[in-house]
Amino acid sequence: MVYWDLFWAFFIANILGYGGGPATIPLIQTEVIQRGWLTNQEFNEALAMGNALPGPIATKMAGYIGFHEGGVLGAFLAVFATVAPSLLLMLTLMGILYTYRHSQQVKRMTLYVKPTIAVLLGIMAFRSFEESYLQVGVGQMLFLGIISYILLEKVKVHPAIVVLGALIYGGLNL
Repeated sequence: MVYWDLFWAFFIANILGYGGGPATIPLIQTEVIQRGWLTNQEFNEALAMGNALPGPIATKMAGYIGFHEGGVLGAFLAVFATVAPSLLLMLTLMGILYTYRHSQQVKRMTLYVKPTIAVLLGIMAFRSFEESYLQVGVGQMLFLGIISYILLEKVKVHPAIVVLGALIYGGLNL
């Protein structure tokens, strides 16, 4: 039963997650936490580790959570369920969109979905912010936020290095 649940949870999250990995992460988070596979804290830790590694975030999350719940077969099914909707829909919809690419309706469809993705990302960011505030305190949260902003926006350090630095800081700060 867990294999079907893994497949279905990741299939649904990824078939509805228009916009790639960042848009699917809040959907995956909802599925995983509601099913009791991970706590919000565990999910955020897995997300942080996934962001530190190269490659698409959704497949890394699927592999980790699938393995956590169902071993190797669970990881395979979760990753397959993550990739299959995109592959099938991409092949089908790209043919349709290419045929009608100059249509105003098609142009509006792609523009109007962006605010929804922004809201999903905002909700996920707010939840992470709230949990960080409660668990590490306002001082640590502000320190890491300011340092991360400076490194990412002013110094132009690669995001993976900033995440790795935060992981190391968190490990040494226990």
